[in-house]
Amino acid sequence: MVWDFIQNQVLAMKWLNALIGQGLTSAGLDIATRLGGSLQFFLYDVIKITILLCFLIFLISFIQSYFPPERSKKIMGRFDGIGANTMAALLGTVTPFCSCSSIPLFIGFTSAGLPLGVTFSFLISSPMVDIGSLILLMSFFGAKVAIVYVVVGLIIAVVGGTLIEKLHWEDQVEDFIRNAQAVDIDAPELTRRDRLSYAFEQMSSTFKKVFPYILVGVGIGALIHNWIPEAWVQTVLGSKNPFGVVLATLIGVPMYADIFGTIPVAEALLGKGAQLGTILSFMMAVTTLSLPSIIMLRKAVKLKLLVVFVAICTVGIMLVGYAFNAFQFLFM
Repeated sequence: MVWDFIQNQVLAMKWLNALIGQGLTSAGLDIATRLGGSLQFFLYDVIKITILLCFLIFLISFIQSYFPPERSKKIMGRFDGIGANTMAALLGTVTPFCSCSSIPLFIGFTSAGLPLGVTFSFLISSPMVDIGSLILLMSFFGAKVAIVYVVVGLIIAVVGGTLIEKLHWEDQVEDFIRNAQAVDIDAPELTRRDRLSYAFEQMSSTFKKVFPYILVGVGIGALIHNWIPEAWVQTVLGSKNPFGVVLATLIGVPMYADIFGTIPVAEALLGKGAQLGTILSFMMAVTTLSLPSIIMLRKAVKLKLLVVFVAICTVGIMLVGYAFNAFQFLFM
């Protein structure tokens, strides 16, 4: 009962949905209509995600202040083999939310001489899985889905980095990165006030960047939730279409958003009958393989390595999608 309360009232904030419904009804709007239901969905998700977003960014940024690039590089340098890939993937969970923000760190780690596969494990993990995605997924889909999503995301990061390491394609990294001279600068020791100030600044700047995507994502979710016929969604992304995972992944790859703007769309699709694995593949593709991040990464690595990286991530995401679809009955 305690966990149900945390799940429903703290994370999912169902009290907020009821409160918004009562407010709209008092204002004379029928929430049973498409327009009223859409407005309730929009207000509820925007407010809920904003609250969770600000709290999570503040918390993660405070934790991240203990792992500046220099310290992260030293931590990863202590490991080798699959242990190094695993540590890089885990460190990715306390770093920036979007793929574009992760690439400068990837370049810095590569310039510092860390193994190529290790840096790619970090690059895959950083936008795909983090503490924020765990909590946010729990608020929408429950603990089992959230935990398994994070675990399989870490597995993709470790396996993907390991495969790239086995290729020994260090020459596929652009010369200006391979020839860069790494400079070790010890980060100054921060006080608690410094860390709190850093966390607040990160929360403010990140919120300003991602809030437009939240509005767009929730708007699309409200449209799907109340205006798109359920039969359409089931035909395209439901069990009736065995290629739904492939379609969702390919649609997600060129898009640019983060987990906060993608989840409302996934929530609405799930409510309309889309399969769980299909929408999770869509989310992973959007957050990991956005077109802007691929363009940025092309400046750092040569085309052959870029194609292999995209292919490994795409295949891994599709396999995860089909696995979730096959065992959806265990999670929902």
